[in-house]
Amino acid sequence: MKYNPQKIEAKWIAYWEDRGLFKSHEDSSREKYYLLEMFPYPSGKIHIGHVRNYTIGDVVARYKRMCGKNVLHPMGWDAFGMPAENAAIENNTHPARWTYDNIEAMKVQLKRMGFSYDWDRELATCDPAYYRWEQLIFLKMYEKGLAYKKRTHVNWCEKCQSVLANEQVENGCCWRHTDQEVSIKEMDSWFLKITDYAEEILEYCDRLPGWPDRVLSMQKNWIGKSYGAIIRFPLVDSGEVIDVFTTRQDTVFGATFLCFAPEHPMVKEMIKGLPQEKEVLEFIDRTLKMDSYMRTADFTVKEGIFTGRYCLNPATEEKIPIFVANFVLFDYGTGAIMAVPTHDQRDFEFAKKYNLKLRVVIKPPDRDLSEETITEAYLDEGILINSGPFNGQRNLEALDSIAEFLESKGAGYKTVNFRIRDWGISRQRYWGAPIPVIICEKCGTVPVPEEDLPVILPLDLDMRPNGGSPLPFEASFYETTCPKCKGKARRETDTMDTFVESSWYFDRYTCPDYDQGPLDSKKVDYWMPVDQYIGGIEHAILHLLYSRFYTRVLRDFGHLKVSEPFTNLLTQGMVCKETQECREHGYLYPDEVKDGRCVHCQAEVITGSTVKMSKSKRNVVDPQDLIERYGADTARMFCLFASPPEKDLEWNDRGVEGSYRFLNRVWRLVVDHLDDFTKVSAYSGDRALSDPLKALYRKTHITIKKVTDDIENRFHFNTAISAVMELVNEINQFININEKKDDTAWSVIRESIEATVVLLSPVVPHIAEELWEMLGHERSLLTVSWPTHREEALEAEKRLVVLQVNGKVRSRIEVPASDGEKELESRAVADERIQRFINGKPVKKVIVVKNKLVNIVV
Repeated sequence: MKYNPQKIEAKWIAYWEDRGLFKSHEDSSREKYYLLEMFPYPSGKIHIGHVRNYTIGDVVARYKRMCGKNVLHPMGWDAFGMPAENAAIENNTHPARWTYDNIEAMKVQLKRMGFSYDWDRELATCDPAYYRWEQLIFLKMYEKGLAYKKRTHVNWCEKCQSVLANEQVENGCCWRHTDQEVSIKEMDSWFLKITDYAEEILEYCDRLPGWPDRVLSMQKNWIGKSYGAIIRFPLVDSGEVIDVFTTRQDTVFGATFLCFAPEHPMVKEMIKGLPQEKEVLEFIDRTLKMDSYMRTADFTVKEGIFTGRYCLNPATEEKIPIFVANFVLFDYGTGAIMAVPTHDQRDFEFAKKYNLKLRVVIKPPDRDLSEETITEAYLDEGILINSGPFNGQRNLEALDSIAEFLESKGAGYKTVNFRIRDWGISRQRYWGAPIPVIICEKCGTVPVPEEDLPVILPLDLDMRPNGGSPLPFEASFYETTCPKCKGKARRETDTMDTFVESSWYFDRYTCPDYDQGPLDSKKVDYWMPVDQYIGGIEHAILHLLYSRFYTRVLRDFGHLKVSEPFTNLLTQGMVCKETQECREHGYLYPDEVKDGRCVHCQAEVITGSTVKMSKSKRNVVDPQDLIERYGADTARMFCLFASPPEKDLEWNDRGVEGSYRFLNRVWRLVVDHLDDFTKVSAYSGDRALSDPLKALYRKTHITIKKVTDDIENRFHFNTAISAVMELVNEINQFININEKKDDTAWSVIRESIEATVVLLSPVVPHIAEELWEMLGHERSLLTVSWPTHREEALEAEKRLVVLQVNGKVRSRIEVPASDGEKELESRAVADERIQRFINGKPVKKVIVVKNKLVNIVV
């Protein structure tokens, strides 16, 4: 009987589906376990990164199921978004058709991998049955002031033809189009008030012990809580005041100029009619073509322009100039900064460049500083000088007293600032959930009545060639009637950021067919929170932060009882592979290389660095190729064996072959001795064993304990698999060395074989089910309890015991682990070295610590 993975896998996939073994139901008598991997975008094909991510989750789901937990393991589709629009334009099709065709194709692939999903809970975020509730939640947020619209400067991606949230800008480029620099554009946008929950989200970062420290640090840094003060700088020749946030109010006496962010709304008003107006506006337009990352990057030249206006330093009452500077961001603090060039290096370089005044206000304890001789900003702690009543105080100790001084003058106050800004959700795209709002010239912004939900995205529109949304040009969509005055009105044509859909899909999985509201409280209260969430580190800020915010909103609206959506989080590493490159033809696919040369030009191929798999680098591995050649179980095993889940996996074709060979060894181990196994039952500890059999028995239970610990406590599947490989080697060795084997021997071997099959079953479920059936079992492994090790089996056959005379070590002996106190005492007294030290003296007392030491008192 030859191992035929394709035949076996098809058989067991059908078996599981026919019997509904992956379906889950609420059961208050059982402990629930909600296991979830981040759902995929339906791009058309699963890639090897999907295989790794979903195999990790599937192992845990199967293991927990066998441990008796009531497991929920759903799957669905993050189906809205720009890639569908781009593909529709490229392939002359509609985003809906492209999306649903891909869903069907990917669903077939996921089933082929044997993943244990409850497909009855499948959802697609582009389904009106899903986004109707999202629209309702938006209306509730609007009613509570958590959703609002304002004119603002936004990040704009020309390729996306859409706005990006700050979190979607990476290194100055679009997170999807990494070669497209992001620019700043002014427009009306909708926002969700995540800042209202910033304090709670930050506080709860310390209540998530099951999350990686790296992710929590990234979230804390993004929220960016800082303690400081608002200082008020009166605008000269005006009744207006400029508010500045600073964490360094101890340096306010050294502030010699003020800088605005280019997009600050005060700038254009205060320069009207001034000689500098045109030049300042040109500088603003030029600066806003750069995104915030580029503006503040170390390598970007710091530039500014004088506005022609002045303000008063409230501490010194000195008139200081106001600049607009490229490095000041409107998104942080108040969008204006006080510049203290002697104690901030960036301000120092700016002051030197524009010949601005310097004033030292902090000096080292052991020497003086002079404005005339200083060559760089002094950044360390020190003693305040030139600071009025605070001279002589240590600068950090004076922070509170200076803030109180400013407050007494009506010129400031202590405050807390957050770096995080409200979540901009407006997208000028077609393939997304419509924002349920109507704009009426008479009534203003009017929510769509709940009874008119959902506002359905029309599916009969053609995509515009430039990628822009057709919604603003389609009268049948935007023309409507105002719900208040019944006059003509216009629908909002922006759609929601797709991260809105992914911020609550895990809740909807608990009740996907519920039609009385967003969530069925009974079901969601049973299943939530997610016990284990699995996904990439790239979502540490975007998706995970938004999900934590959205969960709190749903909690406060009465839909949820939990505050945190995910109890435990695993961020798996990337799948990487070497690149192959031809100097003339660039990156090459494997079939474009033969004998180390490019098939197009016969030039020698350069093997490049190991990088993340990507189509652009042509170093991708198609899971379908692996399945056709080796089967899904081999692909699953290699993805888990090659690296711990949190580390990057370096793809190795030889490693795949090795995994396939191992499965063949396990197959032959069962098949070649099947007649012997069927004559006996597995050993249950009811008979005495010879030393060789005891060793195999012990190894079996050491392996059970090791694999259980590795899955339960560490998710170290690679070491778990390695432990099973060692057991298989020991079984083979025992069979080959011991020619004569009685029923007891085969009984112990059978126990070891059955343990091997069960322990491997979460990793390679198809072959495990087949071997389990061959061994005569009728029940699926999914309904079999996870094995537990026997403590007595783990005990070593011999122990090293220390022998003492009057408390001093005199000898060491090996004894059977089963020896009792009397046996240990007899062996100790009889030991030759101990006899020499006793030297005929009477023994007063013998102290025995079992399996450790014997102390003879003479």
